[in-house]
Amino acid sequence: MHPEDLDQRRPLSASWLAGAVAQALEEDLGPEPGRDVTTQSTIGADARVTGRIAMREAGVIAGLPVIAETLTQVADHLNLARPVVTLLAADGDSCEPGTTVAEIAGPGHVVLIAERTMLNFLSRASGVATHTRAWTHALDGTTASVLDTRKTTPGLRELEKYAVRCGGGVNKRIGLYDCAMVKDNHIAAAGSVTGAIEAIGARFPEVPVQVEVESPEQAWEAIDAGARFLMIDNMPPVAMTDLVAAIRDSESETGRVRLEATGGLTLDNAREVAMTGVDYMSVGALTHSSPIIDLGLDLD
Repeated sequence: MHPEDLDQRRPLSASWLAGAVAQALEEDLGPEPGRDVTTQSTIGADARVTGRIAMREAGVIAGLPVIAETLTQVADHLNLARPVVTLLAADGDSCEPGTTVAEIAGPGHVVLIAERTMLNFLSRASGVATHTRAWTHALDGTTASVLDTRKTTPGLRELEKYAVRCGGGVNKRIGLYDCAMVKDNHIAAAGSVTGAIEAIGARFPEVPVQVEVESPEQAWEAIDAGARFLMIDNMPPVAMTDLVAAIRDSESETGRVRLEATGGLTLDNAREVAMTGVDYMSVGALTHSSPIIDLGLDLD
């Protein structure tokens, strides 16, 4: 199965979230026993607070499961009660500035120690989701969907790809293991497009194969060798339109060929490229260049 065929509504991995939050808290609290020297000096251990996490700017919220997971881990670490979290929004919602996405009530030590970790994850995920939503709007009415890439922040791939899904985008391969992606260096090493495809089929026959092509000649060679997913790299829209039309005309014989535009894509040229008839457009900027969305924790 191609990664693009997986359920794009699947939730954030609970096991990944637990590990990522634990690592983030360790960075903040330091070595055992772990401490917040400011909060634990100025606020009584028995003090309780109520507050809300709110949007400081417009955007698409993503990453809300982080809130309960972070508060739970901090509470367990301090041997204090777990705060009560009331979600007032859902991941994928478009929110205006000032929108409260969650209310929190519980021990002050827990809430304030968890604050920055929660907001860091939420801000990053919401930035990716917001950027992705802009792309999905740009592609409305076309046959194309926007894909992410492996150009993710190390350690945050699960969160960032989840945020892409929240924004209405589609995940491409998760890593190097779930899909073979033949690029120029692989073609050079194997001697040809055909050689690369045949080598993958011999070694890993169970994995789907996608091939990056830079010319019509490479595209037809890949199709003749059995590839049914082509990534058309940095091809001018006029030439891409002609190639897409020719491939579509041949599908009565070859079967369906999935086509993806890649390289040099921006929101300004998104619609022009989508109108070539491709199925997908891959955009590394979704995860490597999305600005964060500012959220804040306000106590009553």
